Amino acid sequence: MKKIFLVMFLVVGIGLSGCSGMSDTQQRTLSGGAIGASAGAIAGAIAGNTGMGLAIGAAAGVAGGYIYDQHEKSKEQAYRQGYDAGQKTPQQ
Repeated sequence: MKKIFLVMFLVVGIGLSGCSGMSDTQQRTLSGGAIGASAGAIAGAIAGNTGMGLAIGAAAGVAGGYIYDQHEKSKEQAYRQGYDAGQKTPQQ
């Protein structure tokens, strides 16, 4: 039991440290792919084809992660534009 816990702890630690040098886009895309692959593997196992579920889930997750990243970037850009406009108005 202790060996399994140690291996799981090491795998999670290495996985998290591997994302430290990545951009936000890369992190969100990779996270989406991992989450999608996990969900797809579970759904595929239930349906009887784990490999196909894994592939479809990973592809959907990558696409979802990238779309989410673009949404977050547009929110940041809108915030920055509003902030800059507020800084340019004269104070009363």
